[in-house]
Amino acid sequence: MEPQPFVCLVVLDGWAIGPDYPGNAIRAAHTPVMDRLQATYPMTTLRCWGLDVGLPDDQMGNSEVGHLNLGAGRVVYQLITRIDLAIEDGSFFENEAFLKAMDRARQPGRTLHLLGLIGDGGVHSHQRHLYALLELAARAGVPRVAVHAFTDGRDTSPTSGIEHLRELLSTIERLKTGFIASISGRYYAMDRDKRWDRTQQAYNAIVCGQGRTALNPLQAIEQSYAAGVTDEFIVPTVIVDSTGRPRATVQDGDAVIFFNFRADRARQLTSALTDPDFRAFERCRWPRDILMVTMAEYEPHFPVLVAFAPDIVRTPLARVLSEAGLRQFHTAETEKYAHVTYFFNGGREEPFPGEERVLVPSPKVPTYDLKPEMSAPEVTDVAVEAIRSGKYAFVLINYANPDMVGHTGVFEAAVKAVECVDQCVGRIEDAVRSVDGYLIVTADHGNADEMLVPGTNEVWTAHTKNPVPFVLVAPEQSPYRRVTLRSSGRLADVAPTILQLMGLEQPEEMTGQSLIQR
Repeated sequence: MEPQPFVCLVVLDGWAIGPDYPGNAIRAAHTPVMDRLQATYPMTTLRCWGLDVGLPDDQMGNSEVGHLNLGAGRVVYQLITRIDLAIEDGSFFENEAFLKAMDRARQPGRTLHLLGLIGDGGVHSHQRHLYALLELAARAGVPRVAVHAFTDGRDTSPTSGIEHLRELLSTIERLKTGFIASISGRYYAMDRDKRWDRTQQAYNAIVCGQGRTALNPLQAIEQSYAAGVTDEFIVPTVIVDSTGRPRATVQDGDAVIFFNFRADRARQLTSALTDPDFRAFERCRWPRDILMVTMAEYEPHFPVLVAFAPDIVRTPLARVLSEAGLRQFHTAETEKYAHVTYFFNGGREEPFPGEERVLVPSPKVPTYDLKPEMSAPEVTDVAVEAIRSGKYAFVLINYANPDMVGHTGVFEAAVKAVECVDQCVGRIEDAVRSVDGYLIVTADHGNADEMLVPGTNEVWTAHTKNPVPFVLVAPEQSPYRRVTLRSSGRLADVAPTILQLMGLEQPEEMTGQSLIQR
């Protein structure tokens, strides 16, 4: 029987192929190992940002998303992207949970309440999704649609709320559907630290019409700005008519849609609205029999309908190897340990059978420019031992340096970080050669490749939108020694390539394609 091929995957975190200009620490560094590998062996580049990794078009990639795609062997769409694509293809307007809310809201005397963070921050919500819900309500002929708007000022500029509100009001005007019933700063409506007095103030405005009042929503914001209070901290304010009556509060039997797609800051208010045994504060009133829809799953036990269920990665590479009876080894230093375990394994905490992990502590320094080598030499020691032991069919290594030192913005330190990692890759290559294995060197996203805003001396510390290298180093006798690699690949294609090298079948859910041209 043929021996099981060994594969080592090295992820150079934050190492992309960027422009030739003074801010590229990777080009400035002395990297004889990577230079030789890229010149000698089959090489291609991979796209690692935007829709290619399941993020909104043109959004830069990150380590979490990168490792999720590397391990899943398919594009794992982030929730914001799934919702955007659903709006684009029309399936949003046929979503079963939303349609049930529309049916309820069409009943006599009922109101549809839309709750959530307004604006274009894109971290917890996006106004596109609110506008699509208003459009759906208009199409469905829902007579009363009340918007309870939470102002941001944290993921957006502190006084952008008034412009976002104006845009919302013009959308309401265009669709001839909806009105603003209350306004609350996210400090109150979206607390996540069990400061229940804040949640209570937002709840009281939404359910009982209690709190500050204003005759129109723009006035509510203008009053706050005049008092020096910015969007995040706007005190929950009820919009009232000329007689002082609230325009709408949540009543028994109403329909409620919470359109935030991120769970952590939506849980407390959802719990107050839906939990019959809620005890965190004395509710002014509890509306019974409401039909509540949440954009995402905030908590599995909430008595709500979920519009977009979690996208579960069922067959990540680690599981395929485990079920084939193969042993595997994952290692990184603290800063990236979650990425080679939880994220690479598709959002699963516990190891698969036959999977071993070693966490190498990151150095305790205030900032990593003070120790650009970080713990890369120690990670390499651990990895080399695992490779040479012959116990594993697959070894995964992450080097954090180009990313973590890149984030400091200190160019000279980033150059040192890159040079250190290059030396470490050389040691890994020697170990892989000693066991006649395959070495794949790639990355999850860029960072150290662009450390200055082009044309300026302004420091750039964020990730980049440059392609990352993919180098395949095969043993002498391997049929894959001189293959041609596809030029239009993405991170999701790495796991299928590994399975091909190992002679293992690619599961149906893994829709990426091997980079090896057939």
